[in-house]
Amino acid sequence: MAGNTFGKIYKLSSFGESHGVAVGGMIDGCPAGIALSAEMIQQELNRRRPGQSEISTPREEADRVEILSGIFEGKTTGMPIGFIVHNTNQNSKDYGHLKDLYRPSHADYSWQQKYGVRDYRGGGRSSAREHIARVVGGAVAKQILAAYGICVQGYTSQVGTVVLPHSYREIDLSMTEANIVRCPDPVIAESMIALIREVKEAGDSVGGVVSCVIRGVMPGLGEPVFDRFQARLAQAMLSINAVKGFEYGTGFAAAAMRGSEHNDPFVMKEGKVHTESNRSGGLQGGVSNGEDIYFRVAFKPVATIMQKQNTVDREGNEILLEAHGRHDPCVVPRAVPVVEAMAAMTVVDMLFEAKAGREGDLGF
Repeated sequence: MAGNTFGKIYKLSSFGESHGVAVGGMIDGCPAGIALSAEMIQQELNRRRPGQSEISTPREEADRVEILSGIFEGKTTGMPIGFIVHNTNQNSKDYGHLKDLYRPSHADYSWQQKYGVRDYRGGGRSSAREHIARVVGGAVAKQILAAYGICVQGYTSQVGTVVLPHSYREIDLSMTEANIVRCPDPVIAESMIALIREVKEAGDSVGGVVSCVIRGVMPGLGEPVFDRFQARLAQAMLSINAVKGFEYGTGFAAAAMRGSEHNDPFVMKEGKVHTESNRSGGLQGGVSNGEDIYFRVAFKPVATIMQKQNTVDREGNEILLEAHGRHDPCVVPRAVPVVEAMAAMTVVDMLFEAKAGREGDLGF
């Protein structure tokens, strides 16, 4: 199975399945001498872990990370950083009835066709439990970015039809972790939570949107033509389970605008070139311009629902599926740290590429 490694210089390789012994990975390309907080890595995993609230899956996993290599006395050694998180609360018996069935909108059928075999216990490798490795890789990347004054902040901006109507500039992002849905507006958050409770009670699921902003990226980062900054971000985001869409800056709304409405005039502020507005989302020509880079990631409703659905089995018989198991009614709140992690790793990878090529004046 290919496709288990992300990045060009700062690389993350992951392994493991939902109901296997463990999930883990290896980070390669991290320079020596970087101070890393193991507590911060664990905190990021805690934000993603299952069983953290009434609106997440009831599967209880501590997700305690064990660093196996690459860190000595609190600093990186320049060697690969190996890590592992053991699965401790698998209920594989809940999935026995799915052995020969194809769950609607899951990877069951397509993976069976590709590999001729599949792990039906919680989706195996196709499960979002693989995101554990991404969050660890992102937690290390965030600590690297902090040295450059770069920060990544995500938040829930939509659950179903409940939408946060403000841009990130108009809200206090420090309030994101103040509620279980990770929406920085407490009033909107309560409406989101109520909707998730409603769909959970109905045995259904609901989608939503994670918005994210990257602050502090210097001008000149990105590699045109095929490695544009936004192309790298899009690839990272679309690799996340359940993601159905990605847009940056004004995104699809730009299609209805005129150039006179959409252009970002340049101005001088404190002796530096800036843009008066930021409809471009901090990226022009595939390269950063020094403004905030902001984007949105759309997530579909969780495919496993506690309602009867039509499907077929491996023999081609049409049957009625009644699913069991433990699942999130909405993945969006737990996806926030995953979006942040993928964004952080993308930026670090491009920073290291630029440093290796010594392209332009990027402040190294």
